[in-house]
Order: sequence, then structure tokens, then C-alpha cells
Amino acid sequence: MISGHVNANREAIIRLLVRDAAGQAQAIEAIIDTGFTGFLSLPSGLIAMLGLAWRGHSQAVLADGGLHLFDVYAATVIWDGQVRTVETDAADIEPVVGMGLIYGYDLRIQAVNGGAVTLELLP
Repeated sequence: MISGHVNANREAIIRLLVRDAAGQAQAIEAIIDTGFTGFLSLPSGLIAMLGLAWRGHSQAVLADGGLHLFDVYAATVIWDGQVRTVETDAADIEPVVGMGLIYGYDLRIQAVNGGAVTLELLP
């Protein structure tokens, strides 16, 4: 099970471990975004700090309706105790976990300040 909380900005937050180029796990807090169909989005500065490997470009339609081009990197994350390598978009926003990563999980959010956020693997 993965757990987190709802912050004062009404965002569902979880802690995620991402391995840097040396294999050391770095803890980051990420916002769960069910409107994001990808796996993970990280700020460019954090991607550089972690030394993630560049994989190419990707296009996506954002909430504003505009088509945007993103650099895509490979990130190794510890997800529910398992090591996974996932596509990671570079975007200068807060770290975001999308539906690609939480697919197959039951997401529960107590939508109040400080409320519990839980992700449990579906049977």
C-alpha cells in the first residue's frame, strides 16, 4: 500500500522514491493527477540533479487544449516496494504522478485538509 495526504492546496500528495544515476533513492513528494495519462512528470532541474537518461520527445495535449512537446527520460522508481522504470516527462511544474503509474490500484482520497490518500493494488 502507498499512503499520503491532502495538503492545504487540496492536492493529493504521495512520497515517491526515485533513483539517481548512482542508484541512490531520493525521496520526492508528488501530486496525484488523474487527468495525466502518463507515468511521471518531474521538473527539469530535478531531472538534471538525478542524472536521468534522456529517451526522446513526446507530444501531449494539456488541459488548456494546446499541443506541447516534452523531453522524455527514464526514471527508476520504487513503487509499492517494487522497482519500476517509467517514462518521465520533463515539465517545469511540481512532480506529478499520473494514471500510467497508478493504473491497477484502488485510489482513495479523504478530500479534506490533512486527509488520508491511499493506493492499494487491485486483486
